[in-house]
Amino acid sequence: VFVGDRGMIKSTQRDTLGDHGFHYITAITRPQIETLLKQGQLQLTFFDEELFETTLDDETRCVLRRNPIRADELAASRRDKRASVATLLEKQNEDLAGHARASVEVASRKVVEKIEKLRIGGWLRVEAAGRTLKLVEDADALAETSRLDGCYCLITDLSAEQADKETVHSRYKDLAQVENAFRTMKTGHLDLRPIYVRLASRTRGHALVVMLSYMLRRHLAECWRALDVTVEEGLAELSSLCTATIIFRGTTIQEIPRPRRSVAALLRAAGVSLPSLFPHTEGRVHTRTKLPRNRKRLQKQGITALKPYGL
Repeated sequence: VFVGDRGMIKSTQRDTLGDHGFHYITAITRPQIETLLKQGQLQLTFFDEELFETTLDDETRCVLRRNPIRADELAASRRDKRASVATLLEKQNEDLAGHARASVEVASRKVVEKIEKLRIGGWLRVEAAGRTLKLVEDADALAETSRLDGCYCLITDLSAEQADKETVHSRYKDLAQVENAFRTMKTGHLDLRPIYVRLASRTRGHALVVMLSYMLRRHLAECWRALDVTVEEGLAELSSLCTATIIFRGTTIQEIPRPRRSVAALLRAAGVSLPSLFPHTEGRVHTRTKLPRNRKRLQKQGITALKPYGL
């Protein structure tokens, strides 16, 4: 079953999935909901905090719900936008009152532009009474605009025997985990930035590195969950690990001192055992931070073939 957000699985994609034996769960857009309401296939009373199920045709099931928290967020957003416009209008009124040559048309145009920028012109407008501007709110238009606040409609071709409405709703909500995964990989702790590659093999390689890194992070999160430690905190604690170089009769080895209790707990939870000794190597790792500085230093020595590599 493919699960996609609004606009990701359209009719063409749904037909293609069906031809290949796959099913889908997706949400429809607000204009699509309004169209179904006008056609009488949906009713506004269907949207409630409790899940409601109906059918559009023999193959398409609808799961509807109104999220009161989201509705409150949208209402608060409109209030904030209105307050922003009111602040600008008050400033324009002060300018009009304090400057006889100030233009009412110019002041009104600035407020109108603000309203249009915030996209609240459907229920809010500005009027001029002499040299004073005032906001006029259309209560009916505002009610019409906000009637679908928090409402969403899921559609699927799964039968009730394959997945009940609670399962359909839960799987759609799981998309939040996908968003969190991409946020973690691209802008979160991993901070793996896009690499513009041309060859298919390199594109697959980049995607593989990104997914493996996220799997490692997720694995550490599961391992350290019982310790109430985040991955960032755990890695910061592990950074205290160090080695001691021992030179004995011409032989150089690296010794790992006994880790402190917190580090040992992290290693034990992750199932990692450290060797007590390992051979000393002369290899140098050029990290992204050190590479530019090392390249400049070696260029002064006439060495130009310096490339980054990792462990």
